[in-house]
Amino acid sequence: MLSSKAPRTVTHRLLAIGAVLTLGTLSLTACGGSSPSTSSAGSSSAEKVGVSLIVKTTSNPFFVSMQDGAKKAAEADGVDLKLAAGKADGDEETQIQAIENAISKGDKGILITPNGPSVVDALKKAKDAGLFVIALDTPPDPADAADITFATDNFAAGELIGKWTAAQLGGKKATIALLDLFDDKVVSVDYNRDQGFLSGLGIDTADKKKNGDEAKTGKYTGGKGGDYEIVGSQATQGAEDGGRTAMETLLAKNPNINVVYTINEPAAAGAFEALKAAGKEKDVLVVSVDGGCSGVNNVKAGVIGATAQQYPVKMAELGVKAIVDLAKTGQKPANSAGLDFFNTGVELVTDKAVDGVKSITTSEAAKVCWGK
Repeated sequence: MLSSKAPRTVTHRLLAIGAVLTLGTLSLTACGGSSPSTSSAGSSSAEKVGVSLIVKTTSNPFFVSMQDGAKKAAEADGVDLKLAAGKADGDEETQIQAIENAISKGDKGILITPNGPSVVDALKKAKDAGLFVIALDTPPDPADAADITFATDNFAAGELIGKWTAAQLGGKKATIALLDLFDDKVVSVDYNRDQGFLSGLGIDTADKKKNGDEAKTGKYTGGKGGDYEIVGSQATQGAEDGGRTAMETLLAKNPNINVVYTINEPAAAGAFEALKAAGKEKDVLVVSVDGGCSGVNNVKAGVIGATAQQYPVKMAELGVKAIVDLAKTGQKPANSAGLDFFNTGVELVTDKAVDGVKSITTSEAAKVCWGK
């Protein structure tokens, strides 16, 4: 430390020498350091792999859990993780901008739950720029817009709750309300769950990639079989308020609804509130897909009869690891045997088990809800 009594000229001289030494050190550091490698293998262990996770929205706890899983995996593997989300389910523009940002930052890969078909061109641009694109939960259309998809078998998830519903009906007439995701765009998670549910119930779905083209009345063959009537389908945007509005609309059309399929558990919660307000909550079977902790609690409480449990944390963790492995070894992930995606699993959750339909209890599901 310089004395406060040191002559002014000496002080200035010492400061100048210090500045020169500091600049020299910085110069040597800049010259001696190497710039980050862009190769997919052989990268320095000190370099962080850049990954962007782009979810549909953070208003749905499903996608918040997915972000949490990605953060955990990123921390374990030293990944430079960036998070982005649409402002609402279906917001494609915000996702497209996030894809552009990932390209400009030189990320190694993108994990995305696509909000709709408009993101496909941006994903192709990312692939052309050398980024590895992994879809989570929702495959893009066409599926090869992503290099691979890590997802629930959504058709199988719908089929499980359909089979359970058929068994619960015991041959009674099914008066059905379908609470879907969108009515202004087509995404695979929407039609796969809806069509899986109807197939599990034993209703001919005509085109499995199109909602609403099945016969509105007829016979279902699941369980003991019986008559069915589809009152209608309404979009919910996957939100609780959307579920309530959709249920109110369909109840006004036919107050005798006794089966309600919902795209996800927030929509199911909204539907239940509408049924409760109409005094019909004890007379209706509500089924859903998600298996989050709040959804499992709603099954336990009788709000939802059965739900198909997904594992978004697992999707995100596996996705991050796949991009890290690709960056370090060049090894790409592979689809599950016999499928065109990597299946992260699904389980039926209910406390009212039926013969012939494998399920787990709410107590079992609560221990693993969303792969925690």
